[in-house]
Amino acid sequence: MSCAAFCRRVLHLAVLLVGAGSLTGCNAVILLGYLIGGPPAIEPDFHKQTGKSLTGKNKTVMVMCYAPTELRWDNDAVDYELAKHVALRLNLNKINVIDPDRVHAWLDKNKDWQKAAEVGAEFKVDYIVHIDLRDYSLFEEHSSDLYRGRADAMVTVVQMDEDKKDGNVIYSKEMVSRFPRSGPESVYNHSYANFKKLYLSTLSNEIGVLFYESFAGDDYVNTALN
Repeated sequence: MSCAAFCRRVLHLAVLLVGAGSLTGCNAVILLGYLIGGPPAIEPDFHKQTGKSLTGKNKTVMVMCYAPTELRWDNDAVDYELAKHVALRLNLNKINVIDPDRVHAWLDKNKDWQKAAEVGAEFKVDYIVHIDLRDYSLFEEHSSDLYRGRADAMVTVVQMDEDKKDGNVIYSKEMVSRFPRSGPESVYNHSYANFKKLYLSTLSNEIGVLFYESFAGDDYVNTALN
């Protein structure tokens, strides 16, 4: 088990122990088994759909994000920030990701690329995680005094050929993200910078769990901690 997975399991146990006193009978037996064996692991969707994994000593992964100009008017550098957060998540889960700063610098100097495989060829990677961000906001729709992280995106994975000169899309997943899921929060509950950090952390994990193991109840634990 990775360090990140172990930490998530510890957090699960801590949250569950808080409520353990109110359980009786069969529920208590189920909880005991849950505490001893740990929460059920959830297989990454990427592995389920392709039979492949991004982990491995000889595999190198690149994360890149595209956001249209109109999104970046109100969310400057959101493409770079999201790519960096996702890359960090993957690295923490034993996926070898190249420095997103290098990718961002190359993209900033080369505006005429047509497909992700061209960028992958430049860095000689095995896989590209490409996030096409179609909508993104930190505010509830039609509101300036309520926070609600919102993102619509297409996440694709390009597998590069053996010669690392071209590649093909082997995985696609549409994502619709809302945070908090329970509804918007007043802007007086968080500073803008703090809520932005919370949402990028949440969104990057929602993308990350497509590629690394997660655990049943993670959403509950994250909500409790936030």
